[in-house]
Amino acid sequence: MKKIILTTDFSENAWNAIFNALKLYEGVTCHFYLLHAYTPTNLNMLGAKSQQRLGVIYDSLSKYSEQELEGMFSYFQINHKNPKHTFTTVSKAGILEEVVEKLAIEEDIDLIIMGTQGATGAKEIFLGSNAVRVIKTIKNIPIITMPSGFNFLKLNTIHFGTNFSTPYKKSELEPIIELSKLWKSTIEIIHVSVENSLNDSQKANKEILKERLLGLSYQFKTIPFEISISKSLDIYLENKTSSILSLIRHQHTFWEKVLGEAVVKKIAFHADLPVLFLPQ
Repeated sequence: MKKIILTTDFSENAWNAIFNALKLYEGVTCHFYLLHAYTPTNLNMLGAKSQQRLGVIYDSLSKYSEQELEGMFSYFQINHKNPKHTFTTVSKAGILEEVVEKLAIEEDIDLIIMGTQGATGAKEIFLGSNAVRVIKTIKNIPIITMPSGFNFLKLNTIHFGTNFSTPYKKSELEPIIELSKLWKSTIEIIHVSVENSLNDSQKANKEILKERLLGLSYQFKTIPFEISISKSLDIYLENKTSSILSLIRHQHTFWEKVLGEAVVKKIAFHADLPVLFLPQ
């Protein structure tokens, strides 16, 4: 059974991410943890004169969280008829990335899925920064971010962005191999051409990747460098549908060191497709 955390703040964006997650893994036996993490904001804390006042705030947030999660659980019990899927609700006080990390360890979680929105306003920046913090904190578990308004129907192509900088471990690639088999989708390996040709190390790693993907449908695609890595991917993936983008976590660090580009933040904020961040 696959164990998946679905984070929620009860917004339309969070509901959309959850619905897409259920469709993406409709053919897999899964136990979903509907997680809401709450903590007083600066506005909640304003005027708090005592520890008692803080306790009242936490109690109020706790009751709201549990009530909303109970409503979600009831909804899925009544309306989600997939016998492969079961649910548990989790309401926890604390910072989201810390709560997610603790639950992931306690329940031996396989995957985390969360919604994100483009950085176009205060609310969106807050939600986007939550996603970025979770991605940067939890490095050993795959994470999928779902963009606002995305409607998943099928998965024809998994776009795997890579620079062939390090050898590929089987465990790193398992999430895209699983999805490729599940949906009979093609894995398109995208290399953003920063340099004119691959060096010997990159060529060797490319051969390792071929071995890892043996028996699957895959193809290689080289695209030109346009301003930045994230911009290059944006341009190439524009208007692509029935797809997800996948990246290995440690390669973000490589790009940031070499090009000074905050790839994680840019892609988490602006991608129009779901993004699968593979474990490091």
